[in-house]
Amino acid sequence: MTAGDSPTFPPFPDPQRAWAYLPATPLAGAAGGPLGGLTFSVKDLFGVPGWPLHASTRAPVPDPGPSVLVRRLLALGASAVGKTHLHEIALGITGMNGFGGTAHPFLPGRVPGGSSSGAGVSVALGQVAGRKVDFALGTDTGGSIRVPAAWCGVVGYKPTKGHPAWSTEGVLPLSGTCDHAGPLARDVATVVRVQEALTGQAVERQAWQGVRVGLWLPEGWVTEPVREAVLAFAARLTERGASVEAVTFPEVLDAYSPIVLSEAARVHAGALRREDPGFLPFTLASLRQGQALTEAEVAAAFERRAAYRALLDDLLSRFDVLLAPTVPTPPPLVGQDEVDLPEGRLPLRRATLRLNTPFSLLGAPTVALPTSVPFVGVQLVGRHGEDDRLLGLALGLEG
Repeated sequence: MTAGDSPTFPPFPDPQRAWAYLPATPLAGAAGGPLGGLTFSVKDLFGVPGWPLHASTRAPVPDPGPSVLVRRLLALGASAVGKTHLHEIALGITGMNGFGGTAHPFLPGRVPGGSSSGAGVSVALGQVAGRKVDFALGTDTGGSIRVPAAWCGVVGYKPTKGHPAWSTEGVLPLSGTCDHAGPLARDVATVVRVQEALTGQAVERQAWQGVRVGLWLPEGWVTEPVREAVLAFAARLTERGASVEAVTFPEVLDAYSPIVLSEAARVHAGALRREDPGFLPFTLASLRQGQALTEAEVAAAFERRAAYRALLDDLLSRFDVLLAPTVPTPPPLVGQDEVDLPEGRLPLRRATLRLNTPFSLLGAPTVALPTSVPFVGVQLVGRHGEDDRLLGLALGLEG
C-alpha cells in the first residue's frame, strides 16, 4: 500500500477508530503454547508479514522488517487479531493521527492517550469490531504505554530498556535511545502471564511488608484529583507494610527532547526530503526541529542524560521502588493543548511528558496501574533489570 491509502479492512463498526488494519481472519497462534487462548492487538509500528504498516500517518515510512516479538508471541500460542492506530509516528500523547485520531473508549469527546492510543482502547473495551483482545502490544518512548493505560483505566508495562524478552527488532523506531516495546492489559495477571511465557521464568507474587517506596509527587505538577489518587495509593502501600517517603527528581525534557527529535528526524529523513512529506503540521514541525539540532546540542543532551541516570541510580539504591503519577489530569478534551495545574497553565504535552520521560529516557522498568479515581493512573518504577520483582509487587496488589 502507498502513502495516503486507507489502512483499514473494508468498513466495520469501530466508533473509536482504534483499528488501523483488521484482517479477514486473525493470525492464529501455535497450538499447545502457554499463551493459547489469548488474543492480542498490534500497534501499527510492528512489522507483520502480509499486514500493511502506516504508523497512522499519510507520509511514507520505512519498512522495519518483521517483528521478532510478534513472531514469538504467535509461537507461544497467542493469536494476533489486527493492528491498532497510534498518535502519528508515535510522536505525541493524545492519539491524533492522519486518519482522524482515536477516541476515548468510554468518555465521548475525550482523548485515550498516546501514542499507543488504539492499544489502550482495544484492551479497555476487550472487544472491538467483533475481535476479542486480551492484551495489546504497544511501544513507549516517553510514556506511550503508560499514558493510555492511565487514561483508559488499564495496566501497562514498560520493561527495562533492552530487555531480551521484549525485542524492538522489526518495530518502526521513533528514538532508538528511548524506545521500548511492552504490553497493555486489563489486569496485572495477564501481563505476568505474557512475561512468564516470553522469559520462561515464573513471576512470584510479592508482599509489600518492608518495601521502601520513594514517592515522587512534584508540587504543583498535577491536579487535585490526581494528587488525591496518588496519596490514596501510597496509603494502600503503607497499610500493606511498606514505608513511603517523599523524594525529588528533576524534569529531564532538556535531555529527552533533543535526543528523541534528532533520532526521529533521522528515521523519517526520506519523507522529509519530499516537498510535501504528508505529516500533520505538529509532527512535521517537530521533525524539522529535530533536523535543525546540531551535533553539539545532541551530544550535550546525552551528557545530561548520563547525569540523570546517575541520579536515578542513586535514588533506587535507597528505595526499592518509586511511586509517581502517570498523568497530570484526568483525560483531556479532544483538541485541548493546555492544562491548568496548581503551578499555572502549561502545554498538555509538557505536563504529561515530564512525569513519564525520566523512566523511558533512563530505561527503568515501570508498571502503570489504575487507581481508585477513574482514568487516573500511577506508576511503579523498579531498578534496572528487576522487572520480575516489580511485576510481582504489582501482582501482590491485585486480587
